[in-house]
Amino acid sequence: QVQLVESGGGLVQAGGSLRLSCGASGRIFKINAMGWYRQAPGKQRELVAGITSGGRINYADSVKGRFTISRDNAKNTVYLQMNSLKPEDTAVYYCAGDVDAREFWGQGTQVTVSS
Repeated sequence: QVQLVESGGGLVQAGGSLRLSCGASGRIFKINAMGWYRQAPGKQRELVAGITSGGRINYADSVKGRFTISRDNAKNTVYLQMNSLKPEDTAVYYCAGDVDAREFWGQGTQVTVSS
């Protein structure tokens, strides 16, 4: 079975930075797209950033210029560098990956930005 495990969440003041990591493990032949989603209390889960195996990237408008997604294919890991954090970035952040044409999700990591 494939597992995605996130790390790097925490509490930070507005204007600060955090770096999230998500590593995939298990029986993996190929990881296609990977992405980061978030869900704030009372809101729907939304895409934050995605990256294909070829390096094509897209961001939610709300994080453009502040967040950077990257991946290390050799390590089956995707990262999310979050700078200039705002209180509205507070949410549970989830990693998702298309692994061998199947979708897997991590358990989520809490990011809290205080004002």
